[in-house]
Amino acid sequence: MNLNILYHFGRYLTLMRTAFSRPEKFSMYWKETMRQMNDIGIGSLVIVGLIAIFIGAVTAVQFSDQLSGGLIPRYYIGYIVRDITIIELAPTITCLVLAGKVGSNMASELGGMRQKEHIDAMELMGVNTAAYLILPKLIAAVVIIPLLVSLAAIISIVGGYIAAVPFGQLTDPEYVRGVRSFFVANYVLMMYVKAMVFAFILTSVSCYQGYYVTGGSIELGEASTQAVVYSDILILVADLVVAVLLTG
Repeated sequence: MNLNILYHFGRYLTLMRTAFSRPEKFSMYWKETMRQMNDIGIGSLVIVGLIAIFIGAVTAVQFSDQLSGGLIPRYYIGYIVRDITIIELAPTITCLVLAGKVGSNMASELGGMRQKEHIDAMELMGVNTAAYLILPKLIAAVVIIPLLVSLAAIISIVGGYIAAVPFGQLTDPEYVRGVRSFFVANYVLMMYVKAMVFAFILTSVSCYQGYYVTGGSIELGEASTQAVVYSDILILVADLVVAVLLTG
């Protein structure tokens, strides 16, 4: 088992080294990167927005109930919603969901190309398939996913407002005061670091699983599932590591 892990880790590093080699033709990579940005960004707006608004709403409702004793000012609800969204919920939950949506799609796309021998044909023509098929996806994900996380954080804070203010948990000035109180700029930095690290993980792991698919449709389905599972596990591990490094 340990040898198998080392084998896949070594092959993963080799694939990443090949993927980051110099492009043969920048115009081809530019077009593919723009296409991937559109697929990842525009294609994920709805699901990211829905998840974010309910994350903020549920967080506000739950903490409103917890702080109902009167010992802690009610405006702390806005403060808690803002910080927990920026530090943890927006980057982590968003990327876990994108690992299921974007990651499985990448693994299926590359796996289908491998099974139909499109990758082999490109290699016969002298194309660096690892770079052409994977590098644009990595660049697009590292650029677009932090923007999606930023949008998720904003929508989540708005969702907390919608759940708390109209239903009487606290007033509009109280929620706004909480959102504006005790702001720590380092938390925003942490959010973007997490988003970029998670984006790289979910994209590279998914591409690795799809790029080396062997067999038929069953193996392709297994590769897509493994891409999501391994990406989610590594994202959670990276979440802890980044938190320790940036808060220590």
